[in-house]
Amino acid sequence: MEIHTVPVLLNRQLPSQAKEFSFMLKGFRDFILRGNVVDLAVAVIIGAAFGAITASVTADVITPMISALVGAPDFSTLVIHIPVLHHVPPPPNPLPANYIPPGQIHIGKLLNALINFVLVAGAIYFAIVLPMQYLLKKFNPPAVEPPKTKACPECLGDIPLEAKRCKFCTQVVQ
Repeated sequence: MEIHTVPVLLNRQLPSQAKEFSFMLKGFRDFILRGNVVDLAVAVIIGAAFGAITASVTADVITPMISALVGAPDFSTLVIHIPVLHHVPPPPNPLPANYIPPGQIHIGKLLNALINFVLVAGAIYFAIVLPMQYLLKKFNPPAVEPPKTKACPECLGDIPLEAKRCKFCTQVVQ
């Protein structure tokens, strides 16, 4: 049995099915290697990692500092109780994950999510948006707009470029 390397196999004449498969792989390679697909994949991976970091900062740093002021150990324990106006059957046993009894609004979990959102939005704005705006201004200065007026040679008044006569001194202008 003869063992060939990939370049040797690619130089040989391939059967039609293998050519079609090769064409599909080439199309897939071109799709994957387009800049926007790769950039999007990198952004999703970095965003997931960044989300984990901000969730940790929220849960482990900011929430304990704020809860020290409020007096609760964690915002997730803050619950608003509202009266239940009808008979509620007993919950199933064992309780499902994330079971919320009727008449309870877990406002603390919402506060944790809001703090996390504000942190992520602020970090994205100050770490990505502002520097990008600065770089765009620096490397792409605003285009200088051509003048719309010219000075009259006689009275030095500003007149439109298309004017044939000065509106101030009525001097003929070229």
